[in-house]
Amino acid sequence: MTGAFTNQTVEAARRALTARLKTAAIDSAELDARILIGHALGLDLTGLIAAAQRRLTPDESTRLEEFVRRRLAGEPVARILGEREFWGLPLQLSSATLVPRPDTETVVELALELLRAGGDLNRPLRIADLGTGSGAIFLALLSELPAAKGFGTDISEAALRIAAANAARAGLSERAAFIACNYACGLSGPFDLIVSNPPYIRSADIGGLAAEVRDHDPRAALDGGADGLDAYRTLIPQAAGLLAPGAALIVEAGEGQSGPIQALMKAAGLKAAPAPKADLAGIPRAVAGHKMAR
Repeated sequence: MTGAFTNQTVEAARRALTARLKTAAIDSAELDARILIGHALGLDLTGLIAAAQRRLTPDESTRLEEFVRRRLAGEPVARILGEREFWGLPLQLSSATLVPRPDTETVVELALELLRAGGDLNRPLRIADLGTGSGAIFLALLSELPAAKGFGTDISEAALRIAAANAARAGLSERAAFIACNYACGLSGPFDLIVSNPPYIRSADIGGLAAEVRDHDPRAALDGGADGLDAYRTLIPQAAGLLAPGAALIVEAGEGQSGPIQALMKAAGLKAAPAPKADLAGIPRAVAGHKMAR
């Protein structure tokens, strides 16, 4: 069976696919079309431009049709490709991991700001990422901190296999270890920095999420319980006991959650500072707490 794009030129197929995605009210139709055709043909943007007038083979057309079917069913492009870039690092994904989102880079930004304020980023540091998933935050930090070492934890061994593969791909395996445990319960301190992007969606709100998230991200990585704060109640006291004096815990927060998270940090003996760092939409996204220096 030949696909609908068979014998079309690359340019014609791109235009036709863009039109189909726009008809399906996909906002990023033009970008998605270019990425999917490039993935189907094994070509980057430069290659697509150079091949604009060549015609798709039946196999290429069939492969592209399968990608289109998945995208029209609401599957994110990153899952179709099996990877997503985060902080300049290409990260492999699986059904056990979240798709890393730009908002999460706010956690990396705040962590680097606080570490920079405390001294040279080239100094030896011991860091941990609780609920590491694909390893996005952890590996981004290691890429910026050349003398840092640390641990990524997750309850999902499948997720940890992906994180370890991403560490190897980034050339960071020698400084990254991965432990299967619930947040920090398998770790021993002290740490100079602990970060986490835990599940924080209220259980009742999951059904109203975009299909790309609701139907394709692992529910365990989304569901934060009735008020969205269950994970913080577990990990903040754990992390507080593992921080070195003066060290920071930084967590990603959902909309409207920064205040309650700061209260949980205070209850665990941490000082909330500085003010939460907002993402590009103005939502307080990264919340920090410091262990008081003796």
